Amino acid sequence: MSQEDVAMGAIKHALKALRKRHLLEEGAHSPAFIALSRPIVSQGSEWKEKAENLEVELQQCYKAQSRLSEQLVVEVAESRTSKALIQEKECMISELQNELSQARDECSRLAVQLEEKTKALELLISEHQDLKGQLEATVLRANNAEAENKMLIDRWMLEKMKDAERLNEANAIYEDMLDRVKGSSIQLLARQQVDGVVRQSEEGAEYYVESTIPTICKQRIPAHEGGCASVLFEYNSSKLVSGGQDKTVKMWDTHTGSLSRTLYGCLGSVLDVCITHDNKSVIAASSANNLYVWDVSSGRVRHTLTGHVDKVCAVDVSKVSNRNVVSAAYDRTIKVWDLQKGYCVNTLIFHSNCNALCFSMDGQTICSGHVDGNLRLWDIQTGKLLSEVAAHSFAVTSLSLSRNGNVILSSGRDNLHNLFDMRTLEICATLRGNGNRVASNWSRSCISPDDGYVAAGSADGSVHIWSVTNAKVVSTLKEHTSPVLCCSWSNLGKPLATSDKNGNICVWS
Repeated sequence: MSQEDVAMGAIKHALKALRKRHLLEEGAHSPAFIALSRPIVSQGSEWKEKAENLEVELQQCYKAQSRLSEQLVVEVAESRTSKALIQEKECMISELQNELSQARDECSRLAVQLEEKTKALELLISEHQDLKGQLEATVLRANNAEAENKMLIDRWMLEKMKDAERLNEANAIYEDMLDRVKGSSIQLLARQQVDGVVRQSEEGAEYYVESTIPTICKQRIPAHEGGCASVLFEYNSSKLVSGGQDKTVKMWDTHTGSLSRTLYGCLGSVLDVCITHDNKSVIAASSANNLYVWDVSSGRVRHTLTGHVDKVCAVDVSKVSNRNVVSAAYDRTIKVWDLQKGYCVNTLIFHSNCNALCFSMDGQTICSGHVDGNLRLWDIQTGKLLSEVAAHSFAVTSLSLSRNGNVILSSGRDNLHNLFDMRTLEICATLRGNGNRVASNWSRSCISPDDGYVAAGSADGSVHIWSVTNAKVVSTLKEHTSPVLCCSWSNLGKPLATSDKNGNICVWS
């Protein structure tokens, strides 16, 4: 039996008791009422007082009954409230029991997971200890390999010094032989056999003459406003092509210093130029992310080569076919173009931007110089990296291939000019000069047509000429008043052209 049923039973019992008492009191007092209702003549004051007392008692009984009724109502209301609270508490107890059960289940699950994680952690700690041991062993092997590598490099450098001495001796013998046979037919034979290269097999060999050391500025041309980043001679000609910050490409007669033609249409600064071997097309790399190809005879833009997404800083055309053009941009790509069709046929992607590039003599290899200081060789057909060498400690700024194709000149922001053997990528000579400081990331140096001299500009406006034979500066040309950005030697052996940051071109002879 519930508490509410017990309370209701108690209330009913109390009501019955009150009714019974009321009836008894009414029966007991009825004679008094009757007696009082009759005329009281003979009774005395005692009966009157008794009647009044009984009436007072009866009123108190009624008041007591009223209080008990009110108390009963209050207790019934409190009982109902208590019942509601009891039901609410029972619901809360049921919910808390469910939550407790769920919490116990979750605790059990978490305990299982904790045990699994503990085992996994122990396993990881064990693996970490194993890997730490392997790392220590690997570091030890690496240190040993580094020490061995350093020893091998020392031995290799010693051998290279010996090779350089032998090369210097061979060059001295060769120069002595040239002096003896100059003016005779044996001189031609000597020139045909330098490093096993037959010059007679080269295209344009009939135009070959010995290069002379330039000493005099024959022409000083104000060519471009804002700077001239690139100059290049036409093949087997003394005519000069230049590109500058004023978004134009100009062609000059170096004998008179007069302007022959201006090529318009480029939408950005010209950073590099090249010309096909038939001298019919000029190609410019621009800061507008495009390459522009002009027809020299008409002066009109023949192609606009699009595809790069950053400034194009280098361009070259194949020495075998005028169709193949290669370009490099600051989007970390090198692109190969079909000039006849006017679109890209291959894209090489590398993590380091390329500042300079050129084709090999056979047109099958691309040489590229990068911001990370490395010289890399690529297969033009497959796009695969063939080999690479750390050419400079800072960015490579220029690449120039020798006339015979066996030697490549690289210049870098470390102010060094290195000559590499194209076949082995071994360094042949390093050229340096006091005060010679490379002016920019695209400062171009060059090799003379007879492969005997190297010309490079400096940030102080001077131009240094080195002899390849003894790696010494043989001449310093001073005419420019601003940093020299580009040097180019005519295939005829002379003159030498240089351009500076103010847009002036100097022609030296």
